[in-house]
Amino acid sequence: MSRHNPNNPQRLPSAVTEQIAELDREILRLAQHRCKLLKTYHEQTPGSFPSLREACLQAESNIARQPNGKSPDHGLPQHGQPQHGTTAGASGFASSIAKYIAGATYAQAIRPTRIAFLGPVQSYSYLAACKVFGSASSLVGVTSIPAVFEEVARDQARYGVVPIENSTDGRIVDTLNMFIRTPVQICGEIPLPIHHNLLARCDRSKIKRVYSKPQALSQCRGWLAEHLPDAQWAEVASTTAAAEIAAREEGAAAVASVEAGIEHGLDIIVRSIEDNPNNVTRFVVIGKERPSPTGNDKTSIMFQVPHKPGALADVMVLFKNNGLNLTWIESFPVPGIANEYFFFVELEGHRDQPNVGNAIEKLRGEAIRLEWLGSYPRS
Repeated sequence: MSRHNPNNPQRLPSAVTEQIAELDREILRLAQHRCKLLKTYHEQTPGSFPSLREACLQAESNIARQPNGKSPDHGLPQHGQPQHGTTAGASGFASSIAKYIAGATYAQAIRPTRIAFLGPVQSYSYLAACKVFGSASSLVGVTSIPAVFEEVARDQARYGVVPIENSTDGRIVDTLNMFIRTPVQICGEIPLPIHHNLLARCDRSKIKRVYSKPQALSQCRGWLAEHLPDAQWAEVASTTAAAEIAAREEGAAAVASVEAGIEHGLDIIVRSIEDNPNNVTRFVVIGKERPSPTGNDKTSIMFQVPHKPGALADVMVLFKNNGLNLTWIESFPVPGIANEYFFFVELEGHRDQPNVGNAIEKLRGEAIRLEWLGSYPRS
């Protein structure tokens, strides 16, 4: 398998180098101009500046609306075609560029906005955070889901990004547990397709150990059993940690994102080895903001009802009577109390809508505990 030799680098023709240098200078000039506009507006209208999340979404929308009617990715390789150094398809490229520029100029002109995520860099939580805020943002990796909540609750970070459910493995227990304990709001959601890849520095036939976090190994169980039946599985804290180990250990492979492989100089042995081709993890953005209605929203609540026959059925009727469609319901044991449960419910609509507000207020009269977790734009 051929590799790039750092001792004998390939050089671009001078004419191409000069053109790239000119483009780089123009990109910097435009970015500086964008930064100056932001700073001037911020100084003239203090307190009215949009959040980083809004700024990134606006930048993405700006690039999507091209005056010539063409896609901003016209001529770029499409998903499934060979790509070097990135897995992003055409639309992903434009989105990444927009959010990077928005994040970098926002931080330079206004203030760094810390966004906490379950680290390290190139983990799936990191990729989800980049999908909303861009990789140029002040992303801060922490070691656990509770730590993300604590960063937000203590105002050490303006936003946090945490997984809440996976289409293969179901609910994320640590996240639901922290919603019970911590007063934060859900500000948005991020569905992220999860494609696990076999990464290594050796041929597949020489792989003796496969490293990854438990959830990733579980989601690739069938493929690994069929194609690497003799390899040992080794659980580690994150997919990025797995890539770090595979980069230095002989005969080791990692199940991780392509981005983690690029970060640690690993070859992509096999792409997309997850057993479920529609494997998606849904992440939520947590914070203390309350997004305004958009016309296409979700509301999340958590409640506990008395432990008696028909109690749950009675409150479910409240949603039906108000014409509300539930998109997710999950039960979760009340810590320290046997046979008692919290129920996490997501429904279509915003709390400011009369039918949603009415259902919540009536539920409040029936519940032992009720927490409104947030109303936010539906992805």
